[in-house]
Amino acid sequence: MERIYLDYNATTPLDPRVFEAMKPYFTEHFGNPASGQHAWGWTAETALQRARAQTASFISAQPQEIYFTSGATEANNWALFGIFHQIQMSGNSEPFHLITTAVEHNSVLNATKALGELGAEIDILPVDSNGQVAPEEIERAIRPHTKLVSAIWVNNEIGTINRMKEIGDICRRKNVYFHSDGTQAVGKIPVDLSKMPIDLLSFSGHKMYGPKGVGALFIRNKDPHVSIKPFFFGGGHERGLRSGTPNVPGIVGLGAAAEICSQELAMDMEKALMLGNACGPD
Repeated sequence: MERIYLDYNATTPLDPRVFEAMKPYFTEHFGNPASGQHAWGWTAETALQRARAQTASFISAQPQEIYFTSGATEANNWALFGIFHQIQMSGNSEPFHLITTAVEHNSVLNATKALGELGAEIDILPVDSNGQVAPEEIERAIRPHTKLVSAIWVNNEIGTINRMKEIGDICRRKNVYFHSDGTQAVGKIPVDLSKMPIDLLSFSGHKMYGPKGVGALFIRNKDPHVSIKPFFFGGGHERGLRSGTPNVPGIVGLGAAAEICSQELAMDMEKALMLGNACGPD
């Protein structure tokens, strides 16, 4: 009997077009993008910057706002710990207060638990019967020393979409950073960060027909400019914020997947809606 795979929230298969884009960077173009003294390094760096532009364009961001990671788990941890350490080391004597929700991915919930052990004050808000957090609840939970709100965009188990614009507008008014785990949003619904008041967004390649082991953290560069401490230290890669030799084939794959998704997202959403209606309660 042929098996049918339905667990696309866990991972998606690699698109053959993405695989074709990646292949030369495993063998022929194997250079280190940090090697700026020869053509092998230049070729890898050019590929890296093209993928950065492809990824940024897909979510209506600027290329300099995209920082490549090993995936959304790393990006989520970096966003939370990076903001925490940035504020703690800035000389701010106020307590660090973070608000999140009860339905976050473990990479957010366990990171917030660890931050609590470091002295942060944590509020974990409940959700309603549809799995959504009410923006009004977030507003009520914000204190004078609240520094960060982290709310998942699309839930990975039940598919609930949170009211991100409303939450982001509240955070803007209250001068609070807003981070979202966008892993189940990017590549599945339209994401336009030029209009959405999100300051930090995490996502992975393998949720949108790209490779595993690569993702990105969007860090807003303007209105507001978000300052964040590095999570890894080393040779100063990713403009000094995420050290470690870049996974060039994976990053090329993420960029290719983003470009393909940008061309096919509307068609995929229409198909998903049709299938959902066909499998409705009737």
